[in-house]
Amino acid sequence: VRIGSREYFDMLFDDQKFKELDADVESVDILKFKDTKSYTDRLKEVKSKTKLTDSIRNATGKVNGVEMVVSCMDFAFIGGSLGSVMGEKIRRAIDYCIKNKLPYMIICQSGGARMQEAAYSLMQLAKVQAKLVQLSDAGLPYIAYLTDPTFGGITASFAMTADIIIAEPSALIGFAGPRVIRETIGKDLPEGFQTSEFLQEKGFVDFIVKRTDIKASISRTVKLLTHEYH
Repeated sequence: VRIGSREYFDMLFDDQKFKELDADVESVDILKFKDTKSYTDRLKEVKSKTKLTDSIRNATGKVNGVEMVVSCMDFAFIGGSLGSVMGEKIRRAIDYCIKNKLPYMIICQSGGARMQEAAYSLMQLAKVQAKLVQLSDAGLPYIAYLTDPTFGGITASFAMTADIIIAEPSALIGFAGPRVIRETIGKDLPEGFQTSEFLQEKGFVDFIVKRTDIKASISRTVKLLTHEYH
């Protein structure tokens, strides 16, 4: 069953207590984009349906006593797509981590770039990577938790550049979908292709953790990375 930021935050943060960051950052239709409906109308519709402001939320709090910042994507909001808001909120989350010397975690759940924002969406990949370099230079750990699905530009960039890459069991993770790949190469794909288990076997994922165990795993991993494990 796919869940979103509300459930992940409640599972992760001690006593379900956390402070949400940057909740006022929202998308604008700078390109006046329209497909079957205008991007402005699509945003209004999905905001009303999901009660979310965009496809990612930032929060800070304690995870088994370890203070950290977590950014969590919501697939329910236009497929968890990467737009200018996601890039900006991740940037702000990283700046907050650097200022307060906190570890960082991103829970990935996305179909990729937001088509309605075109190049504004794609430029977020470089923007986020540049900020992650600054986080690394500050000596702060970054952990990615890949859930179902994690695809497109998310996989091609910051989902796969974390210090530790964790995945949920049986999550689908990749760049292009299996149908597109099969039609392109003209061959059948291996059994289990693009599952988290397949990626772990090939060395792309460090370990697989059920969501019910992620809290203990994250706090233990952060303590090991920051030399605070006793």
